[in-house]
Amino acid sequence: MNRYTRDQIAARVAQDIPEGAYVNLGIGLPTKVANYLPSDKEIFLHSENGVLGMGPAPAPGEEDEDLINAGKQPVTLLTGGSYFHHADSFAMMRGGHLDICVLGAFQVSAKGDLANWHTGAADAIPAVGGAMDLAIGAKQVFVMMDHQTKTGESKLVEACSYPLTGVGCVNRIYTDLAVIDVTPQGLRVVEIVEGLSFAQLQEVTGAPLLPAA
Repeated sequence: MNRYTRDQIAARVAQDIPEGAYVNLGIGLPTKVANYLPSDKEIFLHSENGVLGMGPAPAPGEEDEDLINAGKQPVTLLTGGSYFHHADSFAMMRGGHLDICVLGAFQVSAKGDLANWHTGAADAIPAVGGAMDLAIGAKQVFVMMDHQTKTGESKLVEACSYPLTGVGCVNRIYTDLAVIDVTPQGLRVVEIVEGLSFAQLQEVTGAPLLPAA
């Protein structure tokens, strides 16, 4: 089955981020989005550890150990970028000042519920971080994830079985198989990876899908 690579998913997300947006990129896969934002667009990247105005990843050998994102990865700072206290950063997140946040997920439900901090397994390490604050504070929530788990189970489900991060908060989902919108009518397919039919996509998805409008 043909699948988008992680870099292709990141590039696709970058296409949907408009000029002038204030955006938080969650740890893991979402951090790749920074590398695909066009230089001619003014987009302000926020990190919950207290940075606004991040640029793409630094070139090898040019890393600054004092300049990192929330995932402890080295980043660059664009002209006009700034640092601030952790509390101020969370005030931005909780106060509705971010236009978009891009998060990873374990599960997303047909109603846009998000589960991304804990699988509920006894040996799993909970890692909520600022995900709950972002999920309810950002004006739009984009999710990037594999369509299926390593054992082939759908991460798109009718109802989440994992502890929730946020209820009805997800707007758009980007997977290695498709781009899907969460609508009042249900999960509507926007795009499908080349070579995969709508019926084939539905077969590997644990919730009903609606075809592109």
